[in-house]
Amino acid sequence: MINNKKIIVVLPAYNAAKTLQKTVEEIPFDVVDEVILTDDFSNDETIQVAQKIGIKHIIAHDKNKGYGANQKSCYQKALELNADIIVMLHPDYQYTPKLIPAMCTLVANDLYEVVLGSRILSKGALKGGMPLYKYISNRVLTFIQNILMNQKISEYHTGYRCFDAKILQQIDFNNNSDDFVFDNEIIAQCCFIKARIGEISCPAKYFEEASSINFRRSITYGLGVLRVSVAYFLQRTQLMRFSIYKNL
Repeated sequence: MINNKKIIVVLPAYNAAKTLQKTVEEIPFDVVDEVILTDDFSNDETIQVAQKIGIKHIIAHDKNKGYGANQKSCYQKALELNADIIVMLHPDYQYTPKLIPAMCTLVANDLYEVVLGSRILSKGALKGGMPLYKYISNRVLTFIQNILMNQKISEYHTGYRCFDAKILQQIDFNNNSDDFVFDNEIIAQCCFIKARIGEISCPAKYFEEASSINFRRSITYGLGVLRVSVAYFLQRTQLMRFSIYKNL
């Protein structure tokens, strides 16, 4: 806990057997109260490793539902466990769990309601091995999104996020995509309700075991991001209405 706020870390996992233990070993349990792992029908030993290292809350999907669906299961369980602060961390060891106290402190002290771990601040992305084409697409998409969504965020595509649980209760994240574009939709929802969003510089590592979508899926994701951004603009300007912003 920080400031008597219950902190839960959620791990949306898919084929994370090789990196899960290393990730969990770096989680600062002096401030983290619970860990939830959701396995999206991995074909490796992710669940067995999770059980072996003592993760108490394990949710196993009976089929591969998608990255977004995996996060939905994580967040729902964290809210059921009465979390005050929820940290979403990939269990592939691409992002360091050592930043959890810093991210949670910003939320626990009511400075921000959402904190993103940015790979772009301090030029950490390319230093960590991000492929050049992904870096360029990240920068181009972020530039377009900031214009259409009237924001000043350094990147929308990080897989390291910290939320005040009240924000996740306020938005309808279950209405979002079950695929990778879920990440963008949930940030768009947070922006739409004017949640206070902060960022912290986050080093990232790219290696064989770290999860990463291929070029084809990257194109699909990029098109999805543009769709989300245009929809946000149309919703914000009241030209059209979209279901993910219903009742917001």
